[in-house]
Amino acid sequence: MNIMLHLLASFCFKCRAGGTQRLPRIVGRSKAKELIFTGRRFDAAEAVTMGVVNYCVPAGEAYQKALELAREINQKGPLAIKMAKKAINQGAEVDMTSALAIEEECYEQVLQTQDRLEGLAAFAEKRKPVYTGK
Repeated sequence: MNIMLHLLASFCFKCRAGGTQRLPRIVGRSKAKELIFTGRRFDAAEAVTMGVVNYCVPAGEAYQKALELAREINQKGPLAIKMAKKAINQGAEVDMTSALAIEEECYEQVLQTQDRLEGLAAFAEKRKPVYTGK
């Protein structure tokens, strides 16, 4: 991991990897400038702290962690996940006013679904919801 991040910092202008555009969106403009200008390496724990990666797991355990996370997401309403993904992805590319409009549009698409009603009913009945994707 250190080598890859060092390469990003050292060669982002040459390799056109998008480091000058992606890193500021993750760690903020000031921290991105520091990392890119200095080419400073950082370890996995610092990468987690800065938000460059979500998790730091021991070698050989990444696949298991990914499965654990996928199972957790899979328990949520698929339509809500789809709309949240759309809102995040599209909203990150526009100004805040437009992003909030995208979020509202996505929310309205979920509002009248059977899955939303199932989620509300399950919460009221203190049980796990059974989502159908409808």
